[in-house]
Amino acid sequence: MLVTLGERIDAALNTRVHALAEALRPQPWVEDAIPGYASLLIEYDPLAVSYEAVTAAVREALAALPAAPRRAGRLRQVPTVYGGEYGPDLDAVAARVGLPPEEVVRLHAGTVQRVYFLGFAPGHPYMGDLPPVLALPRRPTPRTAVPAGSVAIAGGQTVIYPFAFPGGWHILGRTPLRLFDPAREPPAYFQPGDRVRFVPIPARAWDDYVEHSAPSVPPSVADAALTVEVGGLLTLVQDAGRIGYGHLGVPRSGPMDWAALRAANLLVGNAPGAAGLEINLVGPALRFHHDTLIALTGGDLRPTLDGRPVPLWTAWYARAGQVLRFGPRRAGLRAYLALAGGIAVPPVLGSRATYARAAFGGLAGRALQAGDRLALQPPSADPRRQLGSYLPPEHRPPYCAAPEVRVLLGPHADRFPPAALETFLGTAYTVTPASDRMGYRLAGPRLARREPADLVSGGMPLGGVQVPGDGHPIVLLSDHQPTGGYPLIATVIQADLPLVAQLAPGDSVRFRAVSLVEARAAYRERLEACAALARQALLLVPAEE
Repeated sequence: MLVTLGERIDAALNTRVHALAEALRPQPWVEDAIPGYASLLIEYDPLAVSYEAVTAAVREALAALPAAPRRAGRLRQVPTVYGGEYGPDLDAVAARVGLPPEEVVRLHAGTVQRVYFLGFAPGHPYMGDLPPVLALPRRPTPRTAVPAGSVAIAGGQTVIYPFAFPGGWHILGRTPLRLFDPAREPPAYFQPGDRVRFVPIPARAWDDYVEHSAPSVPPSVADAALTVEVGGLLTLVQDAGRIGYGHLGVPRSGPMDWAALRAANLLVGNAPGAAGLEINLVGPALRFHHDTLIALTGGDLRPTLDGRPVPLWTAWYARAGQVLRFGPRRAGLRAYLALAGGIAVPPVLGSRATYARAAFGGLAGRALQAGDRLALQPPSADPRRQLGSYLPPEHRPPYCAAPEVRVLLGPHADRFPPAALETFLGTAYTVTPASDRMGYRLAGPRLARREPADLVSGGMPLGGVQVPGDGHPIVLLSDHQPTGGYPLIATVIQADLPLVAQLAPGDSVRFRAVSLVEARAAYRERLEACAALARQALLLVPAEE
């Protein structure tokens, strides 16, 4: 649910947004409350509470909000190298606003700016209060990569990118400060309400301000259940995801295909959210050191144990000494491997999910590499009881290379003319190669937007379909930014996100609008389907039987 209190950057309005978030977070059904400048994104469990009950709780909390004073935070000095390779857009910004580059720097560095909220990326501050002459719209097409530490402006705002990310803002400079460390308390360098002054420094002084940190290394494993012989293209430890940190700019991460990981865990007797492996396109080679009950779900990447095919969606034993390998994909893009007990890596911010863009979670914050060793948690029950469990085909997600995906229109559908909505719902869009765990960029007819097109930045939901200035939609996925400023024409329903997750570049997708009631019913049906396990006789059983 997106609660919008206004359409402007205003300190008093933003204070009400934060007060509303603090009032709602104690509710047991709230998974996260993510503030923007003038809006609050509430993520909640739709099976635990109705939309109507959430609406009532929001209205009650708003009515009870005190007349809160403006938040007064610390004054933070931010050393910044402006221009050149550090600020590639400075000259273009100066030309556009009709000022010399030195004057743009003077205006930007001479204004004390307020941190309104954190979002987009871990520790990523959104600041307002820029002089009006610097209030430029975002770039029509976002860059696919913006260097870490980049200081950028758009719409009268300033942001700093803590990590290398895509982004559509104008880069004036770069700071060497480290803005987020999950091992630090608090992990974010900035907090809402902080006041920020940018201090110009020469490039030669950069190293004087760099905060060095020890590289992340995998934990030592005394009794490994398996060893990685080949890492594969992108093999990640993922659990159900990191919940409750969106207000710090930390995405949920977790599996792209949540239904496949959930089903795999249930097949081997794990909790639905236990940590397993997400295997992307080109699979790894994994050598087992103990007999281990496993299940593979999701895309068909032709798995084999010592050369013999492994059945998908089935609980199966891997024997000590056997090697699990994968061949050329037959269907889908991502496979999920669950192992009885679940993978044992240290939780970071309450989750074992890998967030590779910021290098934390999972195994040292990265994809698996040759030589890595993985341990397992003790199984909660005797794994042999699960042997022979399988998920019948009729209960698996209906994957295909050209699915029809259901969406809820909005929350910004009114920012698009009727013709754009008709095009969106009546056209097949193609997944482009510029797609990843953060989002799928789609090619097809451009979608016109009403002016003003961009928003004051606020929360972005999983599955949101945002439309940047170039008119090409982007579906936000597991590592998506918690906040952003492009309007959302629609949101893919939770039940159909697995269908999107299995699409490869060149595949296509169509969208069909449904109601909130239909979306909730479809989610419940998908959860029930994941748990619809059956039993079958298998030839391969543990040695002791």
